Amino acid sequence: MPKPSPFIGILMLDTRFERFPGDVGHPATWPFPVCFRVVRGAGAEEATGDDSSRLLEPFIAAGKELIAECAVALTTSCGFLAIHQRALANALPVPVAASALLQAPMIIASLPPGRKLGILTFRAETLSAAHLAGAGCNPALPVAGLRPDCSMRRDILGGEPSSFDAREADVLEAAEDLKNKVPDLGAILCECTNFPPHSPTIRQSFNVPVFDVITLVTSLAQSVGLTNQPSSG
Repeated sequence: MPKPSPFIGILMLDTRFERFPGDVGHPATWPFPVCFRVVRGAGAEEATGDDSSRLLEPFIAAGKELIAECAVALTTSCGFLAIHQRALANALPVPVAASALLQAPMIIASLPPGRKLGILTFRAETLSAAHLAGAGCNPALPVAGLRPDCSMRRDILGGEPSSFDAREADVLEAAEDLKNKVPDLGAILCECTNFPPHSPTIRQSFNVPVFDVITLVTSLAQSVGLTNQPSSG
């Protein structure tokens, strides 16, 4: 029997909204092998709410399944899982990068003097100091998020579908809010794994580097030797 080919395992929330190319959960996003595993019952409302502690054990179990199938590293489809980064890494025997927020210390170290990092998030009111600390971030980093009633947020939390253009408008509105909060903005870090389809437009609109789950997982894949190979889906 041939040896299984290695891949990056992506632990997915149990959601139903449309994912566009560039999204963590779209197979065409990845130029290297990935395998998606839905964690049943793990909804976006709970993951981004005030208490996601119930999700830890199901994510560990799903991670172990993917490792048994030859996952050589793991990530997730929700940046709020940064709060469980240490617990996931302690429980699983391969590298785990639970959230794009893990990149914050590196980004800050790379910025010119006087320039600041801002966090763009799906849900600013529940992205807590504990989430940021879980990823090794300074809890005082400036944060801006989607309007609670915007079309993208309603769609992802189980409401009516939204178009690519509508989502992009919502993300750009949040980025404009971040820029207003941080006039000396030097880089944007997207917590939400559904923002990367819009990262190029954010970059062009605000003329700053934009980091997201794609930059995180691409680096992770390179570190374990998975580059320029088609995704396994």
